[in-house]
Amino acid sequence: MKLIEGLPRTVQGRVVADQLMRSATSVASNYRAACRGRSRAEFAAKLGVVVEEADEALFWLELIAEGKLMRSEVVSGLLREANEIVAIMVASHRTVGGSRQSQIANPKSQISGS
Repeated sequence: MKLIEGLPRTVQGRVVADQLMRSATSVASNYRAACRGRSRAEFAAKLGVVVEEADEALFWLELIAEGKLMRSEVVSGLLREANEIVAIMVASHRTVGGSRQSQIANPKSQISGS
């Protein structure tokens, strides 16, 4: 949340801040919901949502860095942590028998021309 406060108060900064805030907080709330799942299938399904939201949060962090909305040294630690969270959630989803599609085929999109 502190990173979001530091984003520029431009149209781009506000849009990215809003999207990052939504996806990042969704990771935590959906993980909590998964832990309260009533069955293994419900847990796996909710964990799938966590994987999607964690990957989306990672995308917004990448966009901040690659779009030079903040200095790279400010974002680098969070990028590393977000990558670790995505990897942990994907592995957990596979372990509980989640969709084999939980593997992220393109873990980092190539943003060019921005």
